[in-house]
Amino acid sequence: MTKFSDLALDPRVLKAVQEAGYETPTPIQAQAIPHALEGKDVLGIAQTGTGKTASFTLPMITILGKGRARARMPRSLVLCPTRELAAQVAENFDIYAKHSKLSKALLIGGVSFSEQDKLIDRGVDVLIATPGRLLDHFERGKLLLNGVQIMVVDEADRMLDMGFIPDIERIFSLTPFTRQTLFYSATMAPEIERITNTFLTGAVKIEVARQATTSETIEQALIEVTPTRKERSFADKRAVLRALIRAEGEACTNAIIFCNRKMDVDVVAKSLKQHGFNAAPIHGDLDQSQRTKTLDGFRDGSLHLLVASDVAARGLDIPAVSHVFNFDVPTHPEDYVHRIGRTGRAGRKGKAFTIAVPHDEKHVTAIESLVKQPIPRGSLPEGFSLEDRPDRPDQPRAERPARNRRGRERDRGERREEPRIEAPEPVAVEVREERAPRREERRDERRGRDRDRDRDRRDDRVVGMGDHVPDFLMRSFRIPSLSLVEDDDAPAEESVEMVAGEGEL
Repeated sequence: MTKFSDLALDPRVLKAVQEAGYETPTPIQAQAIPHALEGKDVLGIAQTGTGKTASFTLPMITILGKGRARARMPRSLVLCPTRELAAQVAENFDIYAKHSKLSKALLIGGVSFSEQDKLIDRGVDVLIATPGRLLDHFERGKLLLNGVQIMVVDEADRMLDMGFIPDIERIFSLTPFTRQTLFYSATMAPEIERITNTFLTGAVKIEVARQATTSETIEQALIEVTPTRKERSFADKRAVLRALIRAEGEACTNAIIFCNRKMDVDVVAKSLKQHGFNAAPIHGDLDQSQRTKTLDGFRDGSLHLLVASDVAARGLDIPAVSHVFNFDVPTHPEDYVHRIGRTGRAGRKGKAFTIAVPHDEKHVTAIESLVKQPIPRGSLPEGFSLEDRPDRPDQPRAERPARNRRGRERDRGERREEPRIEAPEPVAVEVREERAPRREERRDERRGRDRDRDRDRRDDRVVGMGDHVPDFLMRSFRIPSLSLVEDDDAPAEESVEMVAGEGEL
């Protein structure tokens, strides 16, 4: 049997591996590490959880043991699809490189650019990043990729689903042609095969048998639910989820609840909290600080239920998960194996429940075709029925639980009777048919109203002239006439009398 000591790794790396408690490599590690140490390109096809992170981290640390990093020019680059997976790779690097004098930087969204710039300016040996944040630093002129010696693309199939393939192609074009490339993916989609043919040279293909069967340590159950009404499907599934968690009792020490959509993650988490459960959501739209806080709380046991999307939960390594609940049946059958694989790890026992409604039948059939066996059918918890659910809104009003004071009084039969009011006797009313006013009458009436309004305005006018004209303006005065033409017959002087306000000059 192959051991890590047989793989020609750096003694400092072997010491760190032994301190971490590992002696025997997994199949992907045993096959990929020797080729990576020889400087060959490697194409690894393996599922998450098979130990492929160590299969590229260990040879990378060994190769980078010689040399020195320069400012803004990382010596190696690891691309990951999600922030959580990138952080997990960084943690693995810290474990295996603790005896080596290598520096690293983690470039993910939701973190200040200034702190990341300081790390890059000092020079790093290993740069671990998500594609979007890496290109942000490059476009700001803070990063150069022409010094990359080793480039790793992790979870390429998930990057394809997230639309990162164009970004990956651009990043490849920014790195030297002479780099060594390690490429890992769970599947070989046509787009991924095109990238490998373009950017890998003489790659060694290592394909570990895909995890198409579920672990025997996981007890599975498919809970088939028929909603009371079509529009009540989402609410009925939430009620079933709560009933399953309560039925497991203390055996459910912690659990991951998977939803297909991010908006459903928020709704399910909020619903569980409203019903007294210790739950929190995690998905790609949350701030990085909140996502980190949620994961830390789930790892240390302060958080009981983690409601997650597939993208956010991809690659998370939490060994002691007792239960997994598929609130939604995954649309891709491989995701089912990946989801339930979060429990029953390292020989532990685990349980996985999947809630399915009638329109999920085609997805269930695809999953059973992949795992080559039917999923055992389970039943609703004893004593639970969707028809008898007390919070069902289509119940008769008297059967619903009281939600306010009047409702509680009604349920206890204590509601006060209202006094009965007798209807009055009908009174005969004479109805006269009135003639509608003519247009002329309506016009005259409107004019009369306008005149009254104008009169009221005149009565309110400002006093200042009229009867209060100053006296000097009313006095008469004489103006001597000036003759423009001499006339001996005309009198020598002629006056004109003018009174203000009377006549003109």
